[in-house]
Amino acid sequence: MATLIQENGIKELSKGTPGVVTNHGISAHSVASHMVPDHEYCETAKPQEPQQPCVTSGEEVPMEATAEDEEETPEIDILINNVVCSFSVKCHLNLRQIALNGVNVEFRRENGMVTMKLRRPYTTASIWSSGRVTCTGATSEDQAKVAARRYARALQKLGFQVRFQNFRVVNVLGTCRMPFGIRIISFSKKYKEADYEPELHPGVTYKLYNPKATLKIFSTGGVTITARSVSDVQSAVERIFPLVYEFRKLRTPADEELLRQRRARHAPPPPPLATDLRLVTLSDDEDNAAAPHAHAHANANADAHVDADADADAWE
Repeated sequence: MATLIQENGIKELSKGTPGVVTNHGISAHSVASHMVPDHEYCETAKPQEPQQPCVTSGEEVPMEATAEDEEETPEIDILINNVVCSFSVKCHLNLRQIALNGVNVEFRRENGMVTMKLRRPYTTASIWSSGRVTCTGATSEDQAKVAARRYARALQKLGFQVRFQNFRVVNVLGTCRMPFGIRIISFSKKYKEADYEPELHPGVTYKLYNPKATLKIFSTGGVTITARSVSDVQSAVERIFPLVYEFRKLRTPADEELLRQRRARHAPPPPPLATDLRLVTLSDDEDNAAAPHAHAHANANADAHVDADADADAWE
């Protein structure tokens, strides 16, 4: 039985009525009543070939997957390193008052701003007198918003009429590593969007326009992505993977050995062996049986000391 693969799924083609797509046992057009049903139809076996058993339309025929189908797309972990956001408090801020009364602040007079830091989440905010605040160091968009609201609350506690408005994520920095090395010279020659200046930077700068992102591609397989949101970072990795896969490096036995040593070096240590300490106790019967031997041994030692004292007296 043949199968027709479409966008909406897999539909079967019956042998009795070629070219008719069946859906849940109902054909696309009506079949005459004098025609042989599909479940009774069977082709005549050709000479010198074994006869094939009849297959009804409801049965499924397993298909052998080729080597290309068995090859799965590798999973790539994207690590978000920095999320930059900004917001406005809609009031004038006295930077000198923030520097004198604030906690974990630093007044940078040459830049005309105050930097404030938080422990949880670990972020840094740049505060200007106009009321604009920029927050960096978060590892997710939700964490960036939590940090921004905490900075606004800290400014409110200092006596300012703060209103949390115009929050937006400005920039997201993410990194990932391809499971192979990349021939960046050949890659930069093929694509005009790639810019490779080895005298200035060891990586290739590739610019995407949909989504808008900038990627730094290195020969080791590392990729650094800068975009406006986390979803754009993920979309950029999905767009760049088939392009760099064409220029992947084949691993040599030396590379395989180096990779194996690196994995063994970064592997967690094995758990310590648990020692089985057992406390041996004697029962009452064993204690009673061992007591006469202990007394006999003690008496023998006492007799030996007495004989030794007698010999010493005789010698004197």
